[in-house]
Formats: sequence, structure tokens, C-alpha cells
Amino acid sequence: MSPVHGDHTGQNGNVRSLETTVGTLFEIGEDSDVMRSIERPRAVNVERKRSFDERSISELSNIGSPCRRSGFLGSPRLSSYYESHPMVANAWETLRRSVVHFRGQPVGTLAAVDHSVEELNYDQVFVRDFVPSALAFLMNGEDEIVKNFLLKTLRLQSWEKIVDQFKLGEGVMPASFKVLHDPVRNFETITADFGESAIGRVAPVDSGFWWIILLRAYTKSTGDTSLSEMPECQNGIRLILSLCLSEGFDTFPTLLCADGCCMIDRRMGVYGYPIEIQALFFMALRCALLLLKQDNVGKEFVERITDRLHALSYHMRSYFWLDLKQLNDIYRYKTEEYSHTAVNKFNVMPDSLPNWVFDFMPSRGGYFIGNVSPARMDFRWFCLGNCVAILSSLATPEQASAIMDLIESRWEELVGEMPLKICYPAIESHEWRIVTGCDPKNTRWSYHNGGSWPVLLWLLTAACIRTGRPQIARRAIELAESRLSKDSWPEYYDGKLGKYMGKQARKFQTWSIAGYLVAKMMLEDPSHLGMISLEEDKQMKPLVKRSASWSS
Repeated sequence: MSPVHGDHTGQNGNVRSLETTVGTLFEIGEDSDVMRSIERPRAVNVERKRSFDERSISELSNIGSPCRRSGFLGSPRLSSYYESHPMVANAWETLRRSVVHFRGQPVGTLAAVDHSVEELNYDQVFVRDFVPSALAFLMNGEDEIVKNFLLKTLRLQSWEKIVDQFKLGEGVMPASFKVLHDPVRNFETITADFGESAIGRVAPVDSGFWWIILLRAYTKSTGDTSLSEMPECQNGIRLILSLCLSEGFDTFPTLLCADGCCMIDRRMGVYGYPIEIQALFFMALRCALLLLKQDNVGKEFVERITDRLHALSYHMRSYFWLDLKQLNDIYRYKTEEYSHTAVNKFNVMPDSLPNWVFDFMPSRGGYFIGNVSPARMDFRWFCLGNCVAILSSLATPEQASAIMDLIESRWEELVGEMPLKICYPAIESHEWRIVTGCDPKNTRWSYHNGGSWPVLLWLLTAACIRTGRPQIARRAIELAESRLSKDSWPEYYDGKLGKYMGKQARKFQTWSIAGYLVAKMMLEDPSHLGMISLEEDKQMKPLVKRSASWSS
């Protein structure tokens, strides 16, 4: 992360608002649909409706407390619950301290509230960071802050975005934004970072996908379709889709990305087709199908999305999937194959297989590897991409089960003493120098290079509930509860087992707090999973190579 300056104009890294003066920056007309939506009284949701994609998890409703509740606040059991769960009470109190207001309205949460170190851009609202906070608020019946966040970031998307005299695509969503207060004029404005101030100056590819996913979660949780049906929201979805569905020279349906374009926002060798972006891309496309209106413009996008989803699901399930059988096939690959009959389609050299992967791969289990491109397969395990693959149904039921088998088999490597490894294994020695550019923050088993990130707890929990293995999530949550609050909610942990608090980790990291709350609430009421999980599309079932663990 890097600082974002309050200037709205400049020669380099220039981001200009469509408004003409600073005084009117980000002001919204009183007669606009956006303003009317913000001011519209919130409907009382008497009963949260469950739709078809929640029914499959209804049998899990007996998991956790027998008393089903929509949230903690406003419940007759509130006091007793907090008394028996002081860590939950502390988490909510700390989360609320991170809430950011713009002109009297809550619009997001700060990345961290740690005043003991330089704030840099941790005092901003990040799109990806806010997602677990938003889910926590939605699960607690507090949807106003989520609605305001969606509208504010949508408005920021409409800005003209120029970096070093180069204009970014219209659909790019900001990585983060900051509320600036002018004490002289007693006036607030917003400034945003679209990558022009980020480390490496990389635009956030994942922000637009998270925005679509969160819009669907809001709609699913509240039952309110009026927000997603607004012309501004429909246009925002289409702008994001226009960027990622554009035609080019690619022969792959996956999305080509630069290093540092996602949660791993520093150089870590994830350039090309990283699993995190492909899984989020798949999930965002599926969410967009549910959100887009079936009008003349919407139908065109629906057709393009459907075609891409079929191609993407086939590609990912066939070429990114790795289990014992597939590993042995790659080990025996022939090279320099030509024509449509080639088995080694990407001309991957068997000698490029890393030694660790043979010991890491269990007899039962499998996972989606980090990257596939010509002559290159990144065999590293990446947590977020695999969990999102389960939640979006990019993974088939058999593959989802195999991923959970792998996590159980390699618990010490992937979970250790603090959930959860962002990737495994760490890059070391000469490879670390080349791949990371000698990044001192990404030394082995630290930060993005094999560090342990508590925020990933909510994704693991969701994947566990989705696959019917809540006991795995309970075990991971118990590990987190033994230290997380005592350590003041750090951003990440270091070491091969996640034993040490990160050497540069911020304390009171908001998504560490929110990730824990979301995990706890999902275990208590598994129906919450419906807002972040998509049922398998029976029409997207291409023939894939069988996992060795499927028939075991």
C-alpha cells in the first residue's frame, strides 16, 4: 500500500473529477436517482427471504445455535451473547470505530485504525477491504452503510481517470478513496486512488469484481432490487463488463493481468492469469447475470457473459486443476507437440515442476494452481482463489470436496497456528530476488510471500459450510480466537506456521476484525452463506479429467 495525496489535479498521476471545481467535487444533484436512493427511507425487512440458491444449505441450519437470528444487535439475547463472547463484543466495538462518514452518512470502513505507525493509505476505504465489513453489517441487519458505499464507489467510477497523461478505461473502479475535511469551509470532499498512487502504479483489477459481488450480496440480503435496477448501477455493471469482455488477441478465456492487481498488491510473480482474478472474474460474471435487466442492452451482455462463462469454466477446470493423477501426467509430458492433438497444450517442460509439489500433493485432494500460461505453470496454492472457486461453483462439487481434502491433509502447512496462508509455499533465495525484486516486506513466510492472513478466515468458513464441513471452520476459528484479539487484530502473521505477528503488520486491521465476525455469524446461521455463494449451473459441466480423489 502507498500514500494517496489529497490533490485532485496534477501533471503526473492525475485523476480529474467530471465536476469543474473542488467545491463541487463529488456533489450529487438533489434530483438525481442516486440522491433519491440515498434519501429514500429504508424498508423494514420483516422476514429475510431464502431463494433457490440457499435451499441447498438449508439442511445445515442446525449448525451452531438453535436460535436463528438475523444478527446480534436488537436481539433479546444480545447482552447474554456478548457476556459469553467478549471477543465478539470487542470485535464489533472495534469495527464501528473504523466507520467513515461523508457528509453525515456512513460510507465505509478504514483499512486500519493503528495510530502507532505512519498511516500511509491505511486511513482510506478500500473496495476489497470493505467487503468483509459489508458482509458483517448485512448479516447484522445494517444495510445503510453498504448501500452508501456502493453508490459512492459507483460515482467515483464515473470520474475521468488519467495516469501520466494516459486515460484509464471508463469501467475501472478505485482501489480506495479518502474523505477530506476542509475545516475552514467546513466542507467534505472525496479523493480516490485508481492506481496512480499505488505501489507499482497498478490499477486494481479486482475492485470492479468485488463491487458486483457485493451488489449482489446486498440485493440477496435485503431483498431490495431497486438499487441494482437503477440506471446508474446497470450502467456501472456494463462498464466493468465492457473492460473484461473486450475482444483482443487472447486465445484463452481467462483475463490477462499485471502483477500486483489484486489482494497481492506487490510484485509476487502472479502476472499473467492469476487464479484469484480468474475466480473473481467468474463469480462477478455469474452475479452480473442475476443483476442485469433483460432489456435490449442487457440481453447483449447476457449473451456475451454466458459464452464467456462456458469457455472460462472449461478452461479453468481442465487446465488449472491439479491432483495426483494430473501431476503424474504433467511429470510425463512430451514437449514440442503440434496440432490439435497435443496433450501438452501449453508446452510446459516437466523439468519445471518444483520439488515441493510432489511432497505437498496428498493422495486424496487437489486444488486450482496459481497460474497457467505458455510454458509456465505456477503450482503455488493461493487461498482466496480456491475458496472463491468453491463459492462461485467454478469448482465442481467433486473439485470443491478435493480442495477441502487438501486443506485437511495439509493443515499444518496451510493453517498452522494462525489461519490462513495467503499462498504456499514461500519464495526464497535467488528466486525471491528475481520474482519480488528483493522486496524487503515480502521476505519468505511474510506478508504476501507465505504470510498468514486472518481475513481469509471468512472465506475458509464459507467454503467449509458450502461443502458441508463446518468442523474445519470451527477448528480454524478456535485457533484465531486464541490470539487474534490479544494481539490487537493484526493484519498478518509471519513464519512457516504463522507463529509471529507480522514484522510490519498494522494492528486493528479492519478486515481481520470483520473476517472473524463474518466467520462467527455464518457458523451460527449458515443461511447467511446465501448472499456470497452461488449454486452450480448445471449447463456448465464440461468433461474434465477425473481427480484421483473422486473415486477414492
